Amino acid sequence: MSPVASVERLPTPVSRPGLPLPSPAMVSPPQGAKEPPAFDALDRSVHAAIARWTGGLSPAALALAFADWRLHSAVSPGRQLSLAREAINDMLRLTRTATHWSSEFRPWSLISPPRADHRFVEPDWELLPFNMLAQTFLLTEKWWHSATTEVPGLAKSNAAIVDFALRQYLDMLAPSNFVFSNPEVLRRIMESGGGNFISGLHNWLDDCGALMSGQVGPAPEFKVGQNVAASKGKVVYRNELIELIQYTPSTATVRPEPVLIVPAWIMKYYILDLSPHNSLVRFLVENGFTVFMVSWRNPTAENRGIGLEDYRELGVDAAIDAINRIVPGQPIHAAGYCLGGTLLTIAAARLARVRPDCLRSVTLLAAQADFTEAGELTLFINESQVSFLEDMMWQRGVLGARQMAGAFQMLRSNDLIWSRMIREYMLGDREPLNDLMSWNADATRMPYRMHSEYLRQLFLDNDLAEGRYRADGEPIALSDLHAPMFVVGTVHDHVAPWKSTHKIHFMADAEITYVLTSGGHNTGIVAPPGEEGHSYQLMTKAADGPYVGPEEWLKRAPQHEGSWWLAWVDFLTARSGEAVAPPPIGGRQSHGVTLDDAPGQYVLMR
Repeated sequence: MSPVASVERLPTPVSRPGLPLPSPAMVSPPQGAKEPPAFDALDRSVHAAIARWTGGLSPAALALAFADWRLHSAVSPGRQLSLAREAINDMLRLTRTATHWSSEFRPWSLISPPRADHRFVEPDWELLPFNMLAQTFLLTEKWWHSATTEVPGLAKSNAAIVDFALRQYLDMLAPSNFVFSNPEVLRRIMESGGGNFISGLHNWLDDCGALMSGQVGPAPEFKVGQNVAASKGKVVYRNELIELIQYTPSTATVRPEPVLIVPAWIMKYYILDLSPHNSLVRFLVENGFTVFMVSWRNPTAENRGIGLEDYRELGVDAAIDAINRIVPGQPIHAAGYCLGGTLLTIAAARLARVRPDCLRSVTLLAAQADFTEAGELTLFINESQVSFLEDMMWQRGVLGARQMAGAFQMLRSNDLIWSRMIREYMLGDREPLNDLMSWNADATRMPYRMHSEYLRQLFLDNDLAEGRYRADGEPIALSDLHAPMFVVGTVHDHVAPWKSTHKIHFMADAEITYVLTSGGHNTGIVAPPGEEGHSYQLMTKAADGPYVGPEEWLKRAPQHEGSWWLAWVDFLTARSGEAVAPPPIGGRQSHGVTLDDAPGQYVLMR
């Protein structure tokens, strides 16, 4: 039995006035676990100390990758000659262009920036000598990419690490990062008389103050429960790990099947209930659905023993049990976002065997079940790196929000680090704060045991996709999933690449409606109708239909303008019964009992 499952539950599925929150020390270490021997503890302490200086990255993993690259490069003289020839050709082309500026120069004649690279998009970058500097830099980037990824015998994982590390270094040296080689900054100096540096200094001091004070949580302009996470509802169930929110209906009748949303616990739930104009919860309620939302507790170091199975039992399973009491006799439309979608997949595969009629449909939003192609996040997932992270978390008890944020920032260093520094410190601009940015600052922690199990069993060993993951002690198989599925991938997802989410087609034995929407991991999901710039492709595969690979799917799937939210409502409506009167908030057994208002207490924990 899970150690968490043995903790005494609340006697009723509702919260009552004055009910104390569970003690932070709610979870003991795994039963039978022993403290590490003194020598092992010493090793872990040293690794944790090193992690403070490396941001959680394993020096051993980096050194091994570079050693692999250098050794294979050293014994590949043909590849060395090819690279030398490429470098000489690029140098000659640059020299020829540089010596004919007046008569033959054309911007981007040698190389142009990739579509996703926004550093050189301003028209001033087409002027001399700035365009030559930019082209020289891009050719250098291209050469190093070839030098690190096209070496015979070099392991792909090591090649990716070396390429990533060198790209981080080159990104620092981009001409856009320096005042005298950035035409945008020089123009701003002339226009403002240097006032941009005064504004930039104020921005830098503000950021330093926030960092020194350890400021976390949403920006003061966005107050949880007032202008974000503001949909009306009640907390109808609370246990040691979750609060379950039931939202107030806004239509006279609702579909009989309730909707349960399982968000990721890496951040607060309210990305799916942001401002009223872009709240997915509000949209579903206005379209006649009874909506329940899981709000995860923010763990502390004392909760280090919470495991992944505890998240399933006290999270998804407990929420389903509570909904079954509130809306008895009705199957559930279950939806999971990011990590919440992965957890929902695990829970749904188990429920398909023990309670096959429990779920009417399963929706996965930017969620993976197979992690073999999980994008650049896999750079941080190998035995050396996972062991290093475990030692860091062992000492702290949790993986902190700053470590996770740093990893995500490095994946998109151009956009999230250097471009931001140029814009805010050199140009003196400050991008207007919005609700999504405020939510992004409201991060959570992840307990040591859960995150270790997640990294090892799912990322490193891919147990879920390969039928080795155990729920309640029994291995589960995604082929047991038979309920209709609605799966959403996003085009520019750095966390759950869409080709990875597309793999559910050959793992689940179910009808699958797959949607590929514009945007990224967050902006592609928060895509309300009426907001410009949204589009998506959609195609449905029957349960017994032939498999269509991702490239062929791209060619076949029809293109639609607008929000995929409308398509999801159509999907849910087609698989729901005739409208009925809304169920009581908290169920009939809650009559006369005062319930906590949404958004509850857990979402406010820092």
